[in-house]
This record gives sequence, C-alpha cells and structure tokens, in this order.
Amino acid sequence: MLKKIDSKNMGNSNHGWLKSLFHFSFADYQNPENINFGVLRVINDDLVASGTGFDLHPHRDMEIISYVINGELTHGDSMGNKNTISRGHVQYMSAGTGVFHSEHNLGKDELRFLQIWIFPDKKGYDPNYGDYRFDWNDRVNQWLHMVSSKEGNAPIKINQDVNIYSLALEKANEIDFAVNEGRQAYLVQIEGKSLINGIHLNDRDGMEIVEENLSIKAEENSHILVIEMKKDN
Repeated sequence: MLKKIDSKNMGNSNHGWLKSLFHFSFADYQNPENINFGVLRVINDDLVASGTGFDLHPHRDMEIISYVINGELTHGDSMGNKNTISRGHVQYMSAGTGVFHSEHNLGKDELRFLQIWIFPDKKGYDPNYGDYRFDWNDRVNQWLHMVSSKEGNAPIKINQDVNIYSLALEKANEIDFAVNEGRQAYLVQIEGKSLINGIHLNDRDGMEIVEENLSIKAEENSHILVIEMKKDN
C-alpha cells in the first residue's frame, strides 16, 4: 500500500518567525484521522528565522529527532547540554521521565529542519541527549542508516523499533528500498522531485508505505528521508 501525502494538503502555520508544515496533527492543526502513523507521532517541517527559536519548554516520554536541512540548529537542555548542528546532521533526545529543552537559530541564515517525534516502547526512561554529524557524502546515491533501535546497528539508537535513513539521490539515478512483511514506512521528499513506484513526489511531499518495496528514480537531485517501523496492527 502506498499513499501520497501532498504538501498542499498538510496542516500549516505561520507565526512570522516560524513557518511550519505538519505531516500529522499538531498545535492548531487537528485532524482526528491523521494523528500518527504507527509509532510515528510528529513530523514538522519547520522554517525558523535567524535570531529566533523555541525557548525552554518541557517534554516527557517521547523520542525526539531533529534533522537539519539548511542553516544551524542550537540545542540547550536542563541536562546541561548545548550543541549546534548543520545540514545533514542529527540531534536526538529521549525525553523519558521529563526534560526541558530549547531549539534556536543563532545563525545568520534561515533554518529549515524536520522535527520528528516517536513514541517510545515504554514510559519512564531516563532522559538522554546526543547528536551526530554525518558526512554528507555518505548518503549520496546510497542509503545512510542514521537511527535504529537499541538492538540495531545505526550510530544513533533510540527506545523504539524504528530505523531512519537519509538519501541524496542525484538526477536520473535509481535506488530501491525494501519495506518487508509486517513493516511500514513514512517517506519525506525533503528536496527535489522523484518518481516512486510510478508516483510523482515534489519537494516537501510525504508518502505512507505498508509492506511494499519501493523503486525510486530522481527526476531532479533528490533529498529523501525514510522512517521504517513495525506495522501498525
């Protein structure tokens, strides 16, 4: 099963300093038929103006992944962490029993990043933070495995049976991705245009995939993220 999610039909908000596309219900965008996809609860495609950001606020019992597309993202939290990442890098935080954090754009350019929330496999974990500066070339025309479960082999490990991959597929190149029996995945066409199993995706579109392998061709240079997980029963 494949279902294209056109970015024009997504929830959105514009606060001036922050412009967001919501792949799932969030803030003022509430759609009871679009709360989550399996254990994937949130994907927000955020544009944050220079010198602004999200001030200190709490989270609890959620695995939070931030993937930077352009600009710089600076994280601070109540555990004493403060770090800045840029294009293609990842910050991750297990909110667990509770943590406060902030996310700011302290750079001179607009920040674009994907904010991803995933339900943990149980509540009550100790809070945890980390970041990883992936080499951009490691995803050019190949899948870069960035995130896995604690039993997986990706550099970033979270408290859920989820795998996250990124890809920079150059124009006219083709690649496959397997979504096996009992598994599902959510794909974000971050940049560019691609043809996936005969379906055209433009930049910022999404796609739900359930137990169906993908054949992807880049119609333009394409930047893609895939979140693969256990099938929702």
